[in-house]
Amino acid sequence: MKSLTILFCFVLLFKGEVPYAQTQTYYLQPDRVFDGNEMHEGWVVLVAGNKITEVGPANKIIKPRGATALMLTGTTIMPGMIEGHSHLLLYPYNQTSWNDQVMKESDAYRVARATIHAKKTLMAGFTTVRDLGTEGAGYADVGLKKSIEDEIIPGPRMIVAGRAIVATGSYGPKGFDTDFEVMLGAEPADGNDLIRVTRDQIGKGADVIKVYADYRWGVHGEAAPTFSIEELKLIVEAAKSSGRPTVVHASTKEGMRRAILAGVETIEHGDQGDDEIFKLMKEKGIAFCPTLAAGDAILQYNGWKKGIDPEPKRILEKKASFKSALNAGVTIVAGGDVGVFPHGENARELEMMKDYGMDIMAVLKSVTSVNAKTFHLTNLGEIKPGFLADLVAVKGDPSKNISDLRKVSFVMKDGIIYKQE
Repeated sequence: MKSLTILFCFVLLFKGEVPYAQTQTYYLQPDRVFDGNEMHEGWVVLVAGNKITEVGPANKIIKPRGATALMLTGTTIMPGMIEGHSHLLLYPYNQTSWNDQVMKESDAYRVARATIHAKKTLMAGFTTVRDLGTEGAGYADVGLKKSIEDEIIPGPRMIVAGRAIVATGSYGPKGFDTDFEVMLGAEPADGNDLIRVTRDQIGKGADVIKVYADYRWGVHGEAAPTFSIEELKLIVEAAKSSGRPTVVHASTKEGMRRAILAGVETIEHGDQGDDEIFKLMKEKGIAFCPTLAAGDAILQYNGWKKGIDPEPKRILEKKASFKSALNAGVTIVAGGDVGVFPHGENARELEMMKDYGMDIMAVLKSVTSVNAKTFHLTNLGEIKPGFLADLVAVKGDPSKNISDLRKVSFVMKDGIIYKQE
């Protein structure tokens, strides 16, 4: 058995993936360092155990005796990226529809897939994810998070939402005989029962409370608000009592307005957001996660040939809402709703944020220091002494070419090297 273990580790090392190596001291020498706020040429980073101990110009930081020097020539070191909107228990709908994933796949099967998704996410340089709902897999995300923390499987740090909350009658899957009890993709609740459900989800391991403030349940199947402001406030206050934030799915203007007035921390999607709504979000200090890549992917699944066909109305509207958010100065959270598109391709959202008009350095901040601050991760998202050693090296300079974020050659999480090319 011991010889097989050694052989297994050798194979992983040969592939450039180092599983759970013993932490030690590293002297990292890239071409440049993005510290989460600014780019610095000729800097180095010193890591001891699971912490960053020094960062600065190479001529001012001496390699300690016994430290392992790693020459990362041609690369930029940056904080481990933080995915703001993920569903590790989902995979692209053009492979298997959302309905079939929720209704026909067992939790065990979905968790097996999720372990692969977690590894792909980590190897893509995303060392933390905010995973916003299991979509019918109960609290499998809580178990997945613990499996990663206990080093049973490789994966990113996880902030989990568990089942998420929806209004009765609004969520799917739908379209069945009314006498048939269908398992839903989230937990329904209404009125004062929202307090009990919020507390129950917290008790079962949710780090954040995810709520659907609107959904496609209008008279003609259009998106429409579900919860009242008073109902949303019940959820927010119950979550806040435990120190947890409330995260809201809202695509309609009215759904967003109600969520803002209820005091949520972030709004996801925001397709119908306009100048008035984003001004209100800015005043209330509420962050916006636009999930540009999700809608783009779904339209392509439905037949849109991107780059060939004219841009659909939904894309034009999304560009307009995103521009409105930028103009209002709203805090932009980087999160693509990955799972709708393949895990490991998380950088797709960052490319689109830049293409839709966001300054490239602002995009880099969004996926590192801004996400960390928004998600209350006080020791992540920046390269500073005392911060956790979640570090990524990409070939090239992402401040000049955002797609260089796809060229991940080195991944360290908690001082442990998981990828080195």
